Amino acid sequence: MNTVGFAKLAACLLALLSALPSHAQETPAAYDAAKAQAWGASDQGLRSYVFVLLKTGPKPMAAGPARDEMFKGHFANMTRLAKEGLLVYAGPLDGKEGLRGLFILATSDMDAARKAVDTDPVIVNGEMVADLHRHMGSAALLAVNEWHPRLVKPKP
Repeated sequence: MNTVGFAKLAACLLALLSALPSHAQETPAAYDAAKAQAWGASDQGLRSYVFVLLKTGPKPMAAGPARDEMFKGHFANMTRLAKEGLLVYAGPLDGKEGLRGLFILATSDMDAARKAVDTDPVIVNGEMVADLHRHMGSAALLAVNEWHPRLVKPKP
C-alpha cells in the first residue's frame, strides 16, 4: 500500500472517531485510575497497538467449499484471538486498492503480532497478506470485546 493510500485510511479512521457523539464531551468523565493502569493507558489515555491491514494476497481461492471452510476458519481464528484478549478490533474494508480488512491487536510486540496473524487461514492460504504497523490509540479499545456482544440483537 502506498503512502497516499495509508494516509487516506488513517484520515478515514480519524474522521470516524471524531464523529462519535459529542455529548460525551459535555460532562467530563471521572478518571478511572484502576482501569487506566489495568489497560496500560498513558496520561492521555493512549496505549500501543499493532494495526494490521489485510490485503488481497497472491493466491485468491475460487468460490466453493474450500473457500467457505477457509473463511469459517478465519472467523474462528478472530474469535479465538479476541477471547485471548489480543484482538481488540476487526472489520472488513471495501476492497479498494486491494484492502480487505483490518485488525487492531493489543500488543506493541511486532513479533507476537506477526505470529498471531500468521495463524489465520486466509494468511496461511495466501488469500490475503498482512501489513503490520505500530499504532497508538485509545486504551478504551480494550472495552470493545466486552461491549460488542451486548449490541448484537438476538435471533428470534
